[in-house]
Order: sequence, then C-alpha cells, then structure tokens
Amino acid sequence: MLKQNLQFKLSQKLSPQQIQLMKLIQLPTQAFEQRLKQELEENPALDSGKEEQDNEFDDDFDNTQDDYNDDAETINSEDINVDEYLSDDEIPDYRTQANNYSSDDEEKTMPYAAGTSFTQHLISQLNTFRLTDEERDIAEFLVGSVDESGYIRRSTPDIMDDLAFTQNVYTTEERIDKVFNIVHQLDPSGVGARDLQECLSIQLHRKEKAADIVLATRIIDEAFDQFTKKHYQKLLHKFDISEDQLKDAIEEIERLNPKPGGSYSGNNRMVEHVVPDFAIRITDGELELTLNGRNAPELHVSREYNDMLKGYKDTTEKSKSQKDAVSFIKQKLDAAKWFIEAIKQRQQTLFLTMSAIMHYQKEYFLTGDERNLKPMILKDIADEINMDVSTVSRVANSKYVDTPYGTKLIKEFFSESMKNDQGEDVSTREIKMILGTVIEEEDKRKPLTDENLAGILKQKGYPIARRTVAKYREQLDVPVARLRKKI
Repeated sequence: MLKQNLQFKLSQKLSPQQIQLMKLIQLPTQAFEQRLKQELEENPALDSGKEEQDNEFDDDFDNTQDDYNDDAETINSEDINVDEYLSDDEIPDYRTQANNYSSDDEEKTMPYAAGTSFTQHLISQLNTFRLTDEERDIAEFLVGSVDESGYIRRSTPDIMDDLAFTQNVYTTEERIDKVFNIVHQLDPSGVGARDLQECLSIQLHRKEKAADIVLATRIIDEAFDQFTKKHYQKLLHKFDISEDQLKDAIEEIERLNPKPGGSYSGNNRMVEHVVPDFAIRITDGELELTLNGRNAPELHVSREYNDMLKGYKDTTEKSKSQKDAVSFIKQKLDAAKWFIEAIKQRQQTLFLTMSAIMHYQKEYFLTGDERNLKPMILKDIADEINMDVSTVSRVANSKYVDTPYGTKLIKEFFSESMKNDQGEDVSTREIKMILGTVIEEEDKRKPLTDENLAGILKQKGYPIARRTVAKYREQLDVPVARLRKKI
C-alpha cells in the first residue's frame, strides 16, 4: 500500500563565506595577522596598502559574466560539512603567536636563544663519569627519557624492554638502577627522579648534613605520605621532635625544586605573550574603546588583475585559453572582494560586541573594583547587539582587552548571578573574590572547613550551600582545609 506524507522541515545551513567569517571573528589579533598574511600570499588579486582603486572593476566584472558562465562550477551547499569548517584544528592559539606591538610600532621579533638543549646539557655531564659502553647507552637512553619537568616517569621493566627493542641493548633491572644512581648525580639536582618523593630525596641527600636537613630527609624518605597529607601530629610523634624542629624541617623541604627541569634556562622554551585586541581608556570620566589597529588592515583589489580583466574585455577575439584565464582571474577577484568585506564585518562585530560589554560593566571599568562587576551572561550581550550567542562567545573566549587595571581576558567579565540576603542579584565572581579573601586571612594552624566558610559567607549576606562553597573553592584552585594547614 502506497502512502504519501507531507512533512515540513525547517533547517538552516551556513554558506562557506559565513563559516569563514565566523572563523575570522574568532581569531585573536596575532592569529588574524597570520591569516591575513596567508590570504595575501595565496590570492595575488588581493593587495595591502593605501593604493586607490577605481570602481570600474564592478562593471567589468558584470559585463563579462556571460563569457564563461557555462563552464563555471557551482558549489552545492548540501555538500558542505559545517563541522569541518568550524574545526578548532585550523585555529591558531593566540598564546603561540602574540606580541605586544601596535601597528604603529616598528615590528620586532624576539629570536630564540641559541645554545644547547636540556637533553644535550645532561649528556655533556655524562662525559665526567667513567662508564662502560653498556652503561653509556643506558645513561643516554635515560637522559633522553627525561620530561620537561625533569622526571623519568617510566618503570624500570618498561625501560629494560625499550632498550632491548629500540636500542638492541639487553641488560638487567639491576644495571639500569645502577645507572639511575649516576643520572641522579647530574645537575640540576633532582633530575631523573621517577616521582616527587625521589626528586626531593635526591636534593636533600646532596645537601650538607645539618640537623634540619637530616630531619627533612627522614621525613621525605620515611613518612612522605604523612607529610603530603599534613598529618603533623603523627610526624611529631613518629620522630619525637618539637614543633619548632618540624617547622624548620618543613621550611627546608619547601625550598626544594619540585620541577628541576624547569630551572634549566637553556631549554629554549618560548616566552608566552598576550597582545590585547582592544584598549579601554578613561578620558574626562568617560570610557573610550579602541580596536587594536592591527585588526584594521588597508586592503584593496589588485590593480594589475583588474587591468588584466579590462584587457580581456577589450579583446575582439577570445580564445578558450583566454576564457580559462579570465575565469581564474574572476575567481581570485571575487575572493579578494569577499575577504575585504569579511574584514570589515569582523571589525564591526568585534567593536560592537566589546562596546556592549564595556557599557554593561561601566561601573567596573571606571573603578577597577571587581565587586562592581555585574552578573552578565553571553545572552545579555547577544540580546543587546542583536547577534547570536555563538558570535559573542567567539569574541569573548579568545580576545583580551587592555584596561587601566591590566590586560584582561574578556570572558572573565562574564558570570552567573546569585541572590544575596537582600534579594539583590550579585555576581558569582564577587562571591569567589570574598571567599578567596576569607581563606587568605584564615588561621593556617586551623584552616576553615567548607562548612565554616559557608557560615561566614552567610553572615556576610551570601547564603550559599556548603557544596557550592566547595565548587567555588575548587575553581579558585584552593585545596581542602586539611591540606592548607601549616604548623
């Protein structure tokens, strides 16, 4: 039996141009500059600079449309995978490419420091030891396994297997452990440790044997678990010592380096910088917003390509090769025109979004007092500027603004609301700030539990549950009360 059903389906598909515009909006300043450079390299019909461009291009573009339209390829929007276009893999990370120069400044580049790598630094020290060929092979393999923090986070059996399979070195766990002891003598002290306990122990054993050092060494070697959990009473009883002795030993431990690899200055790590996308200044009591000039390049359509198109128009006899050429030229000109328009839309979207955020949080930007930050979610700004929430998110999540109070990530101005005991909406950011202050001022000998903290916040006019306090505390990267205890 044949049945006919009429169904209505409402769907929205984004064009490739719309998708590319979204990606442009998401790019921070330095990544945007890289994208601009790439487009200028790939499209010879796009030029940068202040050259004037006449308007004859539009007429020429339209008048020759019929000459190649039959052979032109069209793109079916059904074939476009939106997820592929929105892939984060193509979006550079602002932290890897930013600097702090405006478009008016001379462009400077900070070169990488020449010199040896961390691994080479360690291998060079092996030359001071008398090693057999096998020990040398094992030592170089171990040094090559040191991670950026200075640890070798692999078990001895795994290392033994890898030596056999990858280096053709057949040895025993005992020989590997012997070479480990040699690696542990290298600088910086603690390098090559397999865990934090061993790292601290190595450093302590290499210090002079003063009383507090000896006690600190015993604590790490014999009672590491109790030390990390701050069970100070158990430590006092176990080692039969006074609080002052324990305090001195703990101070020695706190002076140690838990990441010896990070202390080596020659590891050629790139220094991370942030370039502000916007700047807010206060002039005569009013806020002034500017967009980083590097986001507003001067682009125009190539005159050379425009002249090539005009030359084709004036030609009486048009060969197939000429038609193929003009098809290519038009494709590049069309892409250039679209890119210029997309840049303008990007500028407008960025400025409009940040302007709305600035006015919404006007009291904060005038004072710098974080208690003046109003509760604000993405939808508040999206409704204000009549744009989609996803557009506001793209601006907020990846952009920085230079304010009189420092450079801030824009998404930090957003927070949920919560009512205080007066029924007023307050920002959760304000509550976190007060919570952080209370924890900072607590007696570290008797840290406040989450229940205590909830009670104090309630007294201050913020009635929130203990589990909410725990969530905010974790978001502030503050450990539980027991781990905050100091002797």
